[in-house]
Amino acid sequence: MSGTKGPGSVDSLLAGLAQYLPAPLVDTRLLGTPVWIWIALVLLALILSAGSKLLSRMAIAIVKPVAKRYARGLQNYRIETFTEPLRLLVSAAVFRACMEVIGPSPMLRGYLLDILALLVVFGAAAVVTRIVDVVSDRVISRLDPRQRALSYSVVPLVVRFLKICVFGLAVLIILDQWGFHMNTILAGLGVGGLAVALAAQKTIENLFGGISVISDRPVLVGDVCQFGGQTGTVEDIGLRSTRIRTPDRTLVTIPNAQFSTMTLENLSRRDRMLFRPTLQLRRDTPPGKIRLMMSSVEQILREHGKVDPTDVPVRFTKITSDAYTLEVFSYVLTTEGNEFLRVQSELLLKLLDTAESLGIGFAVPFYENLTPEKSQSTATSN
Repeated sequence: MSGTKGPGSVDSLLAGLAQYLPAPLVDTRLLGTPVWIWIALVLLALILSAGSKLLSRMAIAIVKPVAKRYARGLQNYRIETFTEPLRLLVSAAVFRACMEVIGPSPMLRGYLLDILALLVVFGAAAVVTRIVDVVSDRVISRLDPRQRALSYSVVPLVVRFLKICVFGLAVLIILDQWGFHMNTILAGLGVGGLAVALAAQKTIENLFGGISVISDRPVLVGDVCQFGGQTGTVEDIGLRSTRIRTPDRTLVTIPNAQFSTMTLENLSRRDRMLFRPTLQLRRDTPPGKIRLMMSSVEQILREHGKVDPTDVPVRFTKITSDAYTLEVFSYVLTTEGNEFLRVQSELLLKLLDTAESLGIGFAVPFYENLTPEKSQSTATSN
């Protein structure tokens, strides 16, 4: 049929267009392709870059209300992260289709197809990594709040590993598309991997140390722990090291191989906090007042709503040359350090009030029956 258009009509159209162009643009060739076709390809790339950016903004504006209605857990910034890789994939697909119309030389066509393969594979890999991020967010949001501390330690590590695997696979696919022999590459990777493993023993040791810390879960991100004589809050458990924030607000970085072998005391795992003051009563305190002090302290502990006294919360444990020793042994029903300090302050003040009301003094270093002058002379002679 005369109205049918095919490759021949496109070629004739391009040939007719070339007749109206300056001779240098038609006769000058790079890689067997006229300069005017090079210019057309560059203009096409620029138009696709600008047009895809506009289309991506329109698509995001349409998708956000839909996602807000049907996927409430999906954050807007996660949707926006898909913009760039999708722009890349759409632009590559349109550019590939337009190449059939513009018709570069076979040599240039081969180079362009290799570049497009690179862009498409890495664009697809970027989309997959964005999907991994979305899935990780959904997993964390669906966890029980008591398990989220574990997720803050494990999920980032798993996400990093998956992203490395995705981009590693993308590199292998690109090399295969470019005509490299995969068997040779994999064999080389095996030998190279052995050499790298020997050269990076400490790094691998730290990697497995991190896996050990996460699998055994002695501490999680957000836990307060005691390690190597120091105390701090775990901020991150990475592939190589663990970072801990100390009370001085300094950041301690410990290699995982070393951290996994430390004796760790997890202070955040306490179900209650020990209240154990020692009262040193003066030696001139009569036994009757000691009994009253013990019963009064026990009553204070049992009446306080945040205290869990033991069976014998007050114990007369020692008689020394300087004092009678009473030990208080009970638990404050909290895991928060600030609340414990508040309750502890209340209890200690009540103990002081009780001792004062009973006329009981605490044993402290002092000089009996000395005037200020004698006290000063005695201190001077010492």
